[in-house]
Amino acid sequence: MSLPLAATDQILVVDDSPDNVFLIQTILEEEGYSITTAENGASALAQIELSPPDLVLLDVMMPGMDGFEVTKRLRENTKLPFIPILLITAHDKPSVAQGLDMGADDFIRKPVEVDELLARVRSLLRLKHSVDERDQIARQREDYVSRLTHDLRTPLVAADRMLMLFQQGALGELSPTMLEAIATMARSNQNLLQMVNTLLEVYRFEAGRKTLSFFPIDVRPLLQEVINELTPLAAEKQIAIIAEFDEQLPINKVMGDRLELHRLFTNLVGNAIKFTDKGSITIRLNPAVAPKTISAKQQATAYLAVEVEDTGSGIAIDEQATMFERFRQGSHKRSGSGLGLYLSRRIVEAHQGLIQLHSEPGKGSVFIVYLPA
Repeated sequence: MSLPLAATDQILVVDDSPDNVFLIQTILEEEGYSITTAENGASALAQIELSPPDLVLLDVMMPGMDGFEVTKRLRENTKLPFIPILLITAHDKPSVAQGLDMGADDFIRKPVEVDELLARVRSLLRLKHSVDERDQIARQREDYVSRLTHDLRTPLVAADRMLMLFQQGALGELSPTMLEAIATMARSNQNLLQMVNTLLEVYRFEAGRKTLSFFPIDVRPLLQEVINELTPLAAEKQIAIIAEFDEQLPINKVMGDRLELHRLFTNLVGNAIKFTDKGSITIRLNPAVAPKTISAKQQATAYLAVEVEDTGSGIAIDEQATMFERFRQGSHKRSGSGLGLYLSRRIVEAHQGLIQLHSEPGKGSVFIVYLPA
């Protein structure tokens, strides 16, 4: 059910003509709306930044900064909530098309007719309330999942500690059969705990509650640390982990959050081990040019490329495009929660980097992480 239109809806009218402003303000105030005004684009942007309105009525032709530029800047400001924009124009279709392409939601032509103005305002306010209601429901759902995930960690951690005590013999001597059963339980519990931790991290990123601490990080020892931690896991499958690091790297540091980068590389190497039954996993660290998909603003930045290559079963072509999306699982029988690669992408993007996948079924996969040096 949509929220009802409120008499206190805030509408900002932006026009350099006092007569136009007075006319529109009079019409809308008679309907019970709260009206603020701005005489130019710069003033409007400043007001919106301080107190976002529920709707903006924006004249296209204004000196200095026209309505198209104001619309563009509003849509580029990701910190703002959704604000419908109604363009007021005296021009023909080309200007209307340009405004809609910039991000405006509707338009009205001069001279303004009262009934048409009120109908368009009501329509856009209904849209505004509908979007706000949807966003509120989404936030409540994410908050619920985040709280539930956090609460799930407590019994899982407790179970992990108890199983460890059993394995260590602290609660009495157990038969080999019991120890084997407890080891299976411990592995399952660890897998579940890892999934819960990943889900919690995902929701922290999505809720904007993730705070990263950036410091100069030497990538080579960080990767070696991940290799040392995961080598026993690879050894169980008789898989070799090969490190190919250029000892003469001109640059080997990035500005990053060490914990998150450790999580990123642990996930990528862990996945490689999981989906490789024989052969090896090779980790490379090399300087790199800016990837083509990096924005032009970042093209001059030097990059480090970390490659994690495996000799596993590879990934089908039709699955590769969605591998980094939320809850996207591969068709492999050992596919997990569908969150690991999504979280990896979020971590890389938080470091202003890029992650790519190159894979061929039957010939393994290569994940490449580009990080600004």
